Amino acid sequence: MPNSDKDQAWHSLDIVSVLSALGATATGLTTEAALKRLAADGPNELRKAKPIGVLRILRQQFQSLIVLLLIIAGVVSASFGEWIDATAIFAIVLLNAAIGFYQEFSAAQSIEALKNLTSPNAKLLRDGQMTTIPSRDVVVGDVLTLEAGDLVAADARLLQTASLKCVEAALTGESETVVKSPDVLPQTDVQLGDRTNMVFAGTTVASGTGTAAVVATGIRTEIGQIAEMISEADSSSSTPLQRKLDSVGHILVWMSLGIVAVLFVLGLVRGTPILELFMTSVSLAVAAVPEGLPTVVTVALALGVQRMARQRALVRRLAAVETLGSASVICTDKTGTLTVGEMTARALYVDGNLYEVTGEGYGPAGEILQVGQKPNADQAKAILELANCQLGCNHAHLVNEDSVWKTIGDPTEGALLSAGKKGGGDRDRLEAEWPLLLEFPFDSDRKRSSSVRKLPDGTWRVFVNGAPGSLLEKCNQFYTFEGPKPLTESLRQDILQQTSAMADRALRVLASANRNLDQVAEEAGSDGIERDLVFVGLTAMYDPPRHEAKSAIALCRKAGIRVVMITGDHPQTAAAIASELNIASDTQALTGAELDKLSDADFLVRAKETVVYARVTAAHKLRVIRALQKGGEIVAMTGDGVNDAPAVQGSDIGIAMGRTGTEVTKQAADMIITDDNFSTIVHAVEQGRGVYSNIRKTLQYLLAGNTAEILLMTACVAIGLPAPLLPVHLLWINLVTDGLPALCLAVDPVDPAVMEHPPRPSSDRIMNISFLGTMFFTGLLTAAVTFAVYIYFIYYAENGTTAQARDAAFTVLVFSELLRSFGARSEFKPLWRIKPTFSLALVSVVSLSLGLQLWSQHNAVLHEILKTSGMPLSTWFTLLGIGTIPLFALEVVKLVRPVAWPVTRTVNGKQA
Repeated sequence: MPNSDKDQAWHSLDIVSVLSALGATATGLTTEAALKRLAADGPNELRKAKPIGVLRILRQQFQSLIVLLLIIAGVVSASFGEWIDATAIFAIVLLNAAIGFYQEFSAAQSIEALKNLTSPNAKLLRDGQMTTIPSRDVVVGDVLTLEAGDLVAADARLLQTASLKCVEAALTGESETVVKSPDVLPQTDVQLGDRTNMVFAGTTVASGTGTAAVVATGIRTEIGQIAEMISEADSSSSTPLQRKLDSVGHILVWMSLGIVAVLFVLGLVRGTPILELFMTSVSLAVAAVPEGLPTVVTVALALGVQRMARQRALVRRLAAVETLGSASVICTDKTGTLTVGEMTARALYVDGNLYEVTGEGYGPAGEILQVGQKPNADQAKAILELANCQLGCNHAHLVNEDSVWKTIGDPTEGALLSAGKKGGGDRDRLEAEWPLLLEFPFDSDRKRSSSVRKLPDGTWRVFVNGAPGSLLEKCNQFYTFEGPKPLTESLRQDILQQTSAMADRALRVLASANRNLDQVAEEAGSDGIERDLVFVGLTAMYDPPRHEAKSAIALCRKAGIRVVMITGDHPQTAAAIASELNIASDTQALTGAELDKLSDADFLVRAKETVVYARVTAAHKLRVIRALQKGGEIVAMTGDGVNDAPAVQGSDIGIAMGRTGTEVTKQAADMIITDDNFSTIVHAVEQGRGVYSNIRKTLQYLLAGNTAEILLMTACVAIGLPAPLLPVHLLWINLVTDGLPALCLAVDPVDPAVMEHPPRPSSDRIMNISFLGTMFFTGLLTAAVTFAVYIYFIYYAENGTTAQARDAAFTVLVFSELLRSFGARSEFKPLWRIKPTFSLALVSVVSLSLGLQLWSQHNAVLHEILKTSGMPLSTWFTLLGIGTIPLFALEVVKLVRPVAWPVTRTVNGKQA
């Protein structure tokens, strides 16, 4: 039959109906029928990604307006015979293209990574016999046989189970095992994590056995649908920085065309020769383009990448550095990102006392305390009794791999092992001295598991762990350090009250009990063994928040960044973790089922306020990301499981966890956090903001210099004076004199104050009113100083000539722009308030540039290239003093201008 209907609610059908709809039997398909279905449906594998078009990637590197303008500038320079300048411009273009091409070409293939999650082989029934075949040959209707350790090959409806538990963290993001049962779930709209009678491709079997009829293969499985979403959730075609720089490019294009038109008309009116007019007009148009900008942006981003790598954040795309700095919302998975990602015992209740369990994860670090104090001898005896129950009925194993403790088996049992060790238990000694005789695995009906062990005196003891309500029904005594006593109704209510209080804190609670046996009748079964038990205690556990996550979230709030938790866990657990981390207080989580009932318009409104989403699927996560983006947010999405990959891919900045993250999520991400630490993301945000600030002030510095050149040239041409600067002067200033200080500004240390302001709105232009005001004022001031010097040398200097006036104007303009670079380090702070005040790199390059300018006045080769006539050192130093005027004036303006940050945002319900 064709591949089954993906929208079919298989969990709501009984087994007979499932097999009938699939055209299958409980003993599997025949080989002939399976081959026909394989030919019709295709192999059980994910669709291969389309090969990357090398030429397309290469072409994209030259589509930026600024790059196109640079190419035009290079062509114009070559047409003037300025081969050195043309070569420099083309080298800049090719360097940036090479870097961009490498970054994009090496971007990972998410769908290819997903293929690594499929099992190479599958065990199933064919022709009524057990057989093993390549998983790509599994078809709808096949009956899989499952046992501990298996990787499930396809989505399937369970037919029968025996203590079957599966780990679905790769698909749902939740580390707790899911108990499986073939029982019908009558509701059709059951969320993925609650479909307990289904198993899914890419998940693993933790314990038990079972058989299941395949209902979907390949791209129609749940993991296959995620692969499709990844391909459809392509991240934005351009980053905020790229969009802003493209906007700058548009402005420069029209500015250049306007300058050419105005000057050309003025020249025609004044009778300027056409050739001279053409060269002057085009030279000014070239002067409007900051040739060093692409290199400056690349260097700033590359340095940001290096700084972030030192802070355990690996960036896969350069532009992602700045994008993260623009983030206004960080959407984060709960398990493994905000939390440790490992079940951890947090509290014990034994002999009427409540204890705290310290430490995180499965490791042995930590202890058991009562109100901060270690237990006394009697209390320690009671805790050891509970520890023996935790260890004596347990099938998990703890291993230390690369200094990281991991559990093999059920994560809940792993947490019990860790708690038992902290309580003084010794697993190895217990196994050696109390050998296992008999066990009854956990099942969903009994809601408990038990083990019978032989004691050294020849008697037996049964250890039982299970759900408190179910286990209490089998108990008639209560353990104390003095010995068991009758379990009165009052004690029973105390236990239930403790259980309820723990559950209200979103803790998972297990009860433990035991009893001694004089003899064991195996034929009595679990009912005969699990009776007349002695209640020993309660163990409360959960996946705890990372200790550093709370402070990181507080820093996000200070920086005006909204943190949104999106998890597949239960609403109560999600809300409790959110409250503990101060993401939100007294909040109600919006569930996936509730989200499905909201229209896009209604959800767009809810998304502005909701900070906790629970019981959601991969599709829900992607919908949340899209809604936030439509609301004007710049969204960062963190994740580790396969279910996070589409949202990670579709966000403005995707962040994967390096330790616990699946390969597909890492490949879909723009950045990988190597320590799985949420606080590392916040440090990366700080670096991203610093990179943007550096790029912005560098662009302002470059454009202010270009504005000065344009105003100076326009004023002189308008009043009929000879051009004060030759085309070669403009190119020298832009490429040599401005370029080196601009690089220093681009790599300036990050100002800590960047995290004291809200993020920039996505609609905010890089060239806003503040930017343009400072740029034009600076340009006008510099042009005025240079114009005054030019006029003086033409009309008032002794034996002044046009050539000498050009030399003086050229030199004072260079000096003004070089010295102004010190003040350009901050748009608002005076020079002496910038931390660190002293920049060795900037001092060095300004000194070098000053030396080059001086050398240009006394070197025969440069005389010829720059067409300078030379000037005495006394004049040189006088012009250097005049060149300080723009810097001095700008610093005075900073003192009288109020510093404002005109952005107000609402962060997690509070104004920031």
